[in-house]
Amino acid sequence: MKRTEPTWRIPIGILGLIIGLIAYGLVIARYAPELMSGWPVLVQTLVYLVLGLIWLLPLKRFLIWMETGRWG
Repeated sequence: MKRTEPTWRIPIGILGLIIGLIAYGLVIARYAPELMSGWPVLVQTLVYLVLGLIWLLPLKRFLIWMETGRWG
């Protein structure tokens, strides 16, 4: 079923996504360097790569909710 009316979930969802990503980035930027300062550069690179991609895991369900109002 195609949506014909605008919904409040899309702008609220986008704002929530931006706020969540900023918070996630700040937490990573604050704590990750302290924890990994003595690690080899290659290991740090892999950790940052994983941390940079891990936020994508809940994104599918979040986008479905924004579009339909259901989580699945």
